[in-house]
Amino acid sequence: MPGSSVMGREAEHSLADFYFSDSDDPLRPPEGFVQWAEAGSWAMSMYEPHMLGAVAPRMAIERAGERSDVINLSSYNYLGLATHPEVVEAAQEALRTYGTGACGSPLLSGLSDLHRGLEQELAAFLGQEDCILFNSGFAGGMGTLAGVLRKGDVAILDAKTHLCSIDGAKLSRAKLVFFDHNDPDSLDQALTDSEGARRLVVVEGVYSMDGDTADLPKLLPVAEKHGVGVLIDEAHSILVYGASGRGVVEHYGAEKSIGLQFATFSKAFAGCGGFTVGPRALLQYMRYYINAYGFSCALPPAVVAGLRKALEVATRDNSLRETLWANTRYFREKAQQIGLDLGHGSSQVVPITGRIGSPPAV
Repeated sequence: MPGSSVMGREAEHSLADFYFSDSDDPLRPPEGFVQWAEAGSWAMSMYEPHMLGAVAPRMAIERAGERSDVINLSSYNYLGLATHPEVVEAAQEALRTYGTGACGSPLLSGLSDLHRGLEQELAAFLGQEDCILFNSGFAGGMGTLAGVLRKGDVAILDAKTHLCSIDGAKLSRAKLVFFDHNDPDSLDQALTDSEGARRLVVVEGVYSMDGDTADLPKLLPVAEKHGVGVLIDEAHSILVYGASGRGVVEHYGAEKSIGLQFATFSKAFAGCGGFTVGPRALLQYMRYYINAYGFSCALPPAVVAGLRKALEVATRDNSLRETLWANTRYFREKAQQIGLDLGHGSSQVVPITGRIGSPPAV
């Protein structure tokens, strides 16, 4: 650990101080940023660690030229599917059969039977009519909002919603309004103030920074009172929450109250990309207005095959979810026993906000 003398003037600044550049050339970083990053190189080394091997619970990393053996607490591999033998074998077989890439845009070059099979299986799994696949989770979340909202519309987002949804609302040129996290009164006020416009409420299944869930039992009646649809981002809750792994929507029995359900493949699926499910007519329309879909190459076939097998393995029984929840309870219990403050959530996403009884960080 660095001594207090190492933390000098660099601690006086943060990334927010360098968002606007003092340089006349946009291809040059702010001069202050370069100096700040060099002065705080010990802190910068905490980001983008060099992993020496595959992602695993115990692994080795290299930082500042030194090797360290660590316990990995930052992985999205919630169900352990990244190295599951059946998933790996399915991906290897697709690689041999289909090659390395899809080699084209879905709209112009089409999708393979592997892709179509995954679409159909996800739609059936979640009780929806159709599914759109994205080659990036962030681009999928952003593109879904950009595909359904237009200038003059109002996007009403929970204050702790993921940045992909915020960027999607901005990209659509809709008016962006936030309501206080999980607060039905704040949502009601936002909907009242925006009457007369097309509106969409956006929430997350499990919030990726706080680890709590969307309070659907309190929020959905408010949206329904105003006649406004809801989009839920189930990135951290798909395959994890619900009796069958269908997410927070299933957990709260709210399947019929959600207009669109988005999720990523990079979390419990242990792959990459994302998907949106919903009514067939709406998704057919969206395919032509989501640039992140129409102007991106489709997912690699090997990834798709692995995702299909991951869905099969994760839903054939509840054993993987039961192991995850047992691990979650164990970690939370032991962390609290040593005095760590874990916030108010109960999910597998565990924020460590400090030590119990200690003053908040400034």
